Amino acid sequence: MGKKKHIQPHFILKKTIVMVGMMGAGKTAVGRGLSQRLSVPFLDSDSEIETAANRTVPEIFKRDGEKFFRAREAEVIARLLEEKRGVLSTGGGAFLAQDNRIKITTRGVSVWLDADLDLLWQRVRLKDTRPLLRTADPFATLTKIYGNRVPTYAKADVVVKSISGLSIEEMVDRVIDKLLSDRPDVLEMSIA
Repeated sequence: MGKKKHIQPHFILKKTIVMVGMMGAGKTAVGRGLSQRLSVPFLDSDSEIETAANRTVPEIFKRDGEKFFRAREAEVIARLLEEKRGVLSTGGGAFLAQDNRIKITTRGVSVWLDADLDLLWQRVRLKDTRPLLRTADPFATLTKIYGNRVPTYAKADVVVKSISGLSIEEMVDRVIDKLLSDRPDVLEMSIA
């Protein structure tokens, strides 16, 4: 008897997967892992904005304000959705704008990484790179932002619950499984 060959699944991505959700939900880490697993480009709207502006997101917020940042963010997301299909990670506030949601749903699929408040706090509390949390009481601010944003995130095309203790690879598995079962118009698997 010959050795059994391990068959590696091959994925066919038909639309860009856009990771949405709160800061600290894992959009960048899971998005990067997902792009590697699917063998497609990984794009990050915040990184693209920083490159274009030659400034960090916190510097843009401080110098130009949130309104200016959101306008640039919308332009970048629209441009990235026109480029080659891949996985796009967005900033926490990007999905709140109705125009962004329409563009994302029309040209791609939104995937909400639904992390609860305690998990988010554990991930962001020691970082100073979150301009919206530079307040006297960052936990209260995070709680308020969370409460305001969750109803909008719930409008995402696909919802994947983030669970504390899961590795990035396990979260990637959860996203792939959800897309394969719920959105064959977005992701298909073939054994090659």
